[in-house]
Amino acid sequence: MPKLDLDAIPQTNATGYPPEFADKVQERWYRRLAPAGGLTDFGLSQVELKPGAWSAQRHWHQDEDEFVVMLAGEAVLVDDSGRTPMRAGDCAAFPKGDGNGHVLINESNESCFYIAIGKPAASDCHYPDIDMHLENGRGFRRKDGSDF
Repeated sequence: MPKLDLDAIPQTNATGYPPEFADKVQERWYRRLAPAGGLTDFGLSQVELKPGAWSAQRHWHQDEDEFVVMLAGEAVLVDDSGRTPMRAGDCAAFPKGDGNGHVLINESNESCFYIAIGKPAASDCHYPDIDMHLENGRGFRRKDGSDF
């Protein structure tokens, strides 16, 4: 049956971020929908941001397009052009390699929910505001290439 049973898909707040950068995403909870649906050509997650949570550290991907669809609640999209409210039904597209660092932040008093679509595997990821870089195949490094 194509309809996914969301309650059967584990929800996690796991992050690979080094501890000094993980605090912003501790209340970001997500379910990986693509594997549960047998999809392999793209990644797909249902995400809940509890009040105060960030979707990630502000970032952009070298080789990964991203797309977000807000389902419920409200978050603020922070990118190189400023702050944009995102409400249910709003969509945002982040082309690979564009250099526009972005993050969703829930500044409201209620949880917000969205669907995130991207690559099923990690690509190089740049974090303009912090001393971190994700290098595909090597993991998180400082911008000078040193380990955490």
